[in-house]
Amino acid sequence: MPGPRTDRGRLILVLALAAVVIAFTATVPLLRDFFDLRVYYGTVHTWIHHGGRIYDYRVPGTAYGFTYPPFAALAMLPLAGLGRHTAIVASLLVNLAALAVILRILAGPDWRRHGWYGWSLVLCGLALFEPLRDTFSFGQVNLVLLALVLLDCLLLTTGRGRRAGAGIGLAAAVKLTPALFIGLLLLTRRWRAAGTATVVALAATGLAALADPDASRFYWTEALWDTGRVGRLDYVSNQSLQGILARLGEPDRALWAIAVLLVLSVWAVRSRRAVAAGDWTTAFALTGSAACLVSPITWVHHLVWLLPSFAVLARAGHVRVAGGLYAVLCTSVVWLWFSDASGIDGFLGSNVYTWITLGLLLFLPTGQPPDDREPLTRSASATAPAPSTARPATVAVCAQSDSSSDAGDVAAATGTAVGGTLGAAGRNPSSEPTGSTRPAAEKPQSSSWRASS
Repeated sequence: MPGPRTDRGRLILVLALAAVVIAFTATVPLLRDFFDLRVYYGTVHTWIHHGGRIYDYRVPGTAYGFTYPPFAALAMLPLAGLGRHTAIVASLLVNLAALAVILRILAGPDWRRHGWYGWSLVLCGLALFEPLRDTFSFGQVNLVLLALVLLDCLLLTTGRGRRAGAGIGLAAAVKLTPALFIGLLLLTRRWRAAGTATVVALAATGLAALADPDASRFYWTEALWDTGRVGRLDYVSNQSLQGILARLGEPDRALWAIAVLLVLSVWAVRSRRAVAAGDWTTAFALTGSAACLVSPITWVHHLVWLLPSFAVLARAGHVRVAGGLYAVLCTSVVWLWFSDASGIDGFLGSNVYTWITLGLLLFLPTGQPPDDREPLTRSASATAPAPSTARPATVAVCAQSDSSSDAGDVAAATGTAVGGTLGAAGRNPSSEPTGSTRPAAEKPQSSSWRASS
């Protein structure tokens, strides 16, 4: 069904979709109480103002504390000068800014052609994306890391690869998952960029070691290897290969290592193929998917690393596939197996986000330079002779192309909106910080938040 053709009709549609999104986010997925932000905030304040140790802090009433490398705590030092409510506002603003950078890079040089209408539909769809809304609600940092990594992707795509690497290095110093992007640079023989990323990561890590030697020693020798500090491997929010094996009750690390090697082999082949075609965006998208799969723990909110994959699918013309997979990632469907992931249905359903990630790694289109399609279209339209009565079909196709594009945007956005409401019923509240829902009494401004200082 074609979308509205007038600005008034489009405005009405956008307002209606916005109302659906607001109603959904206000009633269905309960807020996560900015739990991760509480960890960052409490850790930094304890460290700076009370002389505590970074990895000794625990959020009051829980067993959860800081799990990132020491440089991450150093980078979060501005939190030490903020009040709790100001820290929440700052987290939201920083994540919004990072999202704007990500969208600008993924949209490419012709981002203005989407106009206010196209971007409004995109924002409505993004507001329903479970990993994204959890990132905001937890106060997570993954969007900032993705923005840093994609800045290097932009440099490589635009022929400025000599300047690339710093963003990846900083991201890898904050969290280990982005370190796989250094592997991508090595794999594709971008030695200068790989060297820059490595030097930046090591320099940041060394700076943290100077700031707090004991914390650095503890992290790299003990905390890094203790996955129990992060959470249970079999928890349904862990959508990684290790999560699948843990829910199957398979503790054999050798089996996990074999699975990781297979995934990395596929990633290496497909990423090199993409880079050989000059398609850095796809190579980075494949690396994000592989990183989510091989990481021992990939919580649902970590899957914001899949956003570049959906941009690649849309660019390659697979809008319906992208919309369908995206809609599933809006449903919170994995939480239907929160209490029991046994049986065939549990094996398939509790790991559905992992299956999507694996599918993107295996089948994401490669070898399509991001700027090839649009210039060809513009060139054809610029050089085509004036339409005549002898070729009415050509005119009809051109006219239909524009309307179908709008229709695709509307279908993708509305399909996502409908998909986002599925699977919401029947979920059990979870006391885990990575849970999809939390008890109604534990709201972001509850006593537990006030006590986290």
